Amino acid sequence: VIHFLKAGYTVHAVARRLEAMKDLKEIGAILHHLDLKKPSSITAFVKEILKQSPRVDVLVNNAGFGYYGAAEEVSMQDAREQFEVNLFAPAQLIQEFLPIMRKQRQGRIINVSSIGGRIWSPMGAWYHASKFSLEGYSDTLLNDLRPFGIDVIVIQPGGVKTEWAGIAMENMLKTSGEGPYKGIAQPFAKLSLRPEVDRLLARPSEIAELIVRAARDPKPKARYVAPLSGRIMLFIRWILSDRAFDWVSGKIFRLPKIL
Repeated sequence: VIHFLKAGYTVHAVARRLEAMKDLKEIGAILHHLDLKKPSSITAFVKEILKQSPRVDVLVNNAGFGYYGAAEEVSMQDAREQFEVNLFAPAQLIQEFLPIMRKQRQGRIINVSSIGGRIWSPMGAWYHASKFSLEGYSDTLLNDLRPFGIDVIVIQPGGVKTEWAGIAMENMLKTSGEGPYKGIAQPFAKLSLRPEVDRLLARPSEIAELIVRAARDPKPKARYVAPLSGRIMLFIRWILSDRAFDWVSGKIFRLPKIL
């Protein structure tokens, strides 16, 4: 939000916790409450925006979370909630804003995915499923909208210094920290908190700069990746076979050997 404001955009910023965004209002952002788990909230938000703004140039779908835990132990209700926030809510926002972008014959849709939309990590079956789906949806949408002058861009962050990982690991330990999968869950949670891992994480501003660059590039790429550690992981995935990548990932995440 800060970087778009500095670039001269009128910015409508949304969140469930508006009290955490008061500083953004003070520097010019227009704040709106939005609950992505409620389709009616999305529809009301879009109607409000279209009443206030004659055009919409950029839509950034940035919200998302990771519900980690063994696939066997994550409830189907939680799995559906994962998809509701990470896939269906962005899709509804896109669907409802597209008529005005088509009328303009211009617009950019930026979907924040993850390197987790191309690779996997332990205990993240439903999170990765949602991000893989968002990637496929975005690729198809890009080609559908090309005749209308609308760009679709995917941002693929690696790890970022936010509260995301802490929440994901906390949920994982609640779901699978004991029982048959604790031998995977507990070491993975400990690894994620190690100082050397923290040093590989991107600053939020680094991803924000990338998003604004994608919004302003005269000829935008379909995908942008940051930080360097994320680009390295995607390169490793590209050059290795499935079996070889699974072996490397097992070493990185210190997974127990199969008996």
